[in-house]
Amino acid sequence: MEYQAINLSEKLSKFSEHWSPKVIGEMNDYQFKLVKIQEDFVWHDHKDTDEVFMVIEGEMVIEFRDGEVKLSKGEMYVIPKGVEHKPYAEKECHIMIVEPKGVVNTGEASSELTAENDVWI
Repeated sequence: MEYQAINLSEKLSKFSEHWSPKVIGEMNDYQFKLVKIQEDFVWHDHKDTDEVFMVIEGEMVIEFRDGEVKLSKGEMYVIPKGVEHKPYAEKECHIMIVEPKGVVNTGEASSELTAENDVWI
């Protein structure tokens, strides 16, 4: 077995595209994904699972139909399953998402921002 820390900065340096989650680790049936975000995403939900957003660098907003939550470096938010939301970042923001394997980034909403799933870096 190889014992090596996962360096988030090093992993983030390996890609530049926005809204394209990259898997960096797994725990049981969950994946840890790094994502660079900027500007608007699409309204979507995940009917069968909660979703965790953790801000590594920058600031973002998660909009809901009845409000919003603002997140800065070092903050996180858990979105309950089935809650429609739309992430947004005015400037590039680096985040980690924790969710079960197989979750599509746009949920059931078909979009040009739907990313390929299970891409490891």
